[in-house]
Amino acid sequence: MKAAIIGAPLDLGAGRRGVDMGPSAIRYAGLEERLAALGVDCVDRGNVATAVAEATAEYHPRARFLPAIRATCERIAELVRAALDEDRIPIVLGGDHSIALGTLAGLASRRGPGAVLWFDAHGDLNTPETTPSGNVHGMPLAAALGRGGPDFESGSWVLPALEPKRVAVIGARDLDPGERALVGELGLAVHTMSELDRRGIEAVVSEALERAAGAPFVHISLDMDGLDPDVAPGVGTAVRGGLTYREAHLAMELVAESGLLCCLEIVEVNPILDRQNATAALAVELAASAFGATTL
Repeated sequence: MKAAIIGAPLDLGAGRRGVDMGPSAIRYAGLEERLAALGVDCVDRGNVATAVAEATAEYHPRARFLPAIRATCERIAELVRAALDEDRIPIVLGGDHSIALGTLAGLASRRGPGAVLWFDAHGDLNTPETTPSGNVHGMPLAAALGRGGPDFESGSWVLPALEPKRVAVIGARDLDPGERALVGELGLAVHTMSELDRRGIEAVVSEALERAAGAPFVHISLDMDGLDPDVAPGVGTAVRGGLTYREAHLAMELVAESGLLCCLEIVEVNPILDRQNATAALAVELAASAFGATTL
């Protein structure tokens, strides 16, 4: 296997500062070395250029910093396309979850609308019309589905980047009214923690992978706040009752066993809020599981 690591140190989409240091924290925790030990041929493409809040116009209170976020996503999309052209699996390190628009747009611009397993406490299905905060990291999945509005459009991509029937949100436990309405309208598969408690992580993830099979690409977007804050404390929007350590590993192990992984994204690691880089270290472990690490 071959992979390309792409850093996206963006925090303009979040309500709290600090996730811009996420890519460095994950690298420091040994991502490249861990994957190399599995036989993965890794290259690190460095970080895309990003703006900082102090030197950037807010633009609009219902889509804060969106033009600057879109510019960063355009750079991410370019590097994702380049990785695919080299037959490498892109590994995109955030930064806040708004970077997912660039990742998905880059994948779709090469292969057409595809599938995503979106591990997250939140739906990220708001739009500028429905958002309660104006934070763009709550909108990338809606935008990738073509529902974000004209400000999410770009000459660098064509939306939608996803097929609604191949989208699975896993671990949700904090959805806004506008998000629930869009879920119903599009018929999206949103697997709440209550469902995971009842059915088990294996059944839910296996079902999501079955729906994704045959898509032009299968992307895994792992927001570390999808895990319980007891095991992943270094996130900006922690919600109690998330995936356990073992549930998260089993989910990634199932991804590896499926052979469907086309791209991996890890977002929302905030070292300021972390304990001894534990969340970044867990992100590295989960990435290794997604690339096939096993006990035996």
